[in-house]
Amino acid sequence: MGAVAQDPITQKLLLDWFVDLDTPEGLRAELVEGEVVVTPVPDGHHEHCISRIVGQMYRRSQTDMLFSGNKGLKLRNAEGYPQDHVIPDGTFAPKELRLYRGADPWMPCAGVAMVLEVTSSKPQTDRETKRRCYARGGIPLYLLVDRESSWITLFSDPESGDYQELRAVVFGKPLPLPHPFAFDLDTADFL
Repeated sequence: MGAVAQDPITQKLLLDWFVDLDTPEGLRAELVEGEVVVTPVPDGHHEHCISRIVGQMYRRSQTDMLFSGNKGLKLRNAEGYPQDHVIPDGTFAPKELRLYRGADPWMPCAGVAMVLEVTSSKPQTDRETKRRCYARGGIPLYLLVDRESSWITLFSDPESGDYQELRAVVFGKPLPLPHPFAFDLDTADFL
């Protein structure tokens, strides 16, 4: 963890400041383990990977899923930090739950089946920090497309602040996705 733990008053002040933050156009701001993380809007290859995954989810998933690339998640915080506010590159939830309704740009993670991240300017954040955040939030599956290493990894079984299982394949190989998706994700187009 990169940031220093804060007392409850500092946590509250940071969270209040973050929630009221007016992020400039072209940037995304997240509050991750006590640090405000600002990143530029992703590039074309990043969006290509996301669109390929989303297309397969809609066509091949055994459960009727909805996707959001805009809603942020309010996650349980690490001890000594304000509540994490993370914007995944993608969130998948069963359609029947209707999780994406409402005007609040931040939603709780209950009911989310899987989050998706595609590495960009800060890959270590996706590989480590966000992985812990999603596990603390109890999100069952975390799919990481690591463009730098050309691997795709599915993390599962969140427990004690991290995922206990992982399955990884090099780009070009299929990645089996468990229920509620229950299909082999084709990664050939990521090359």
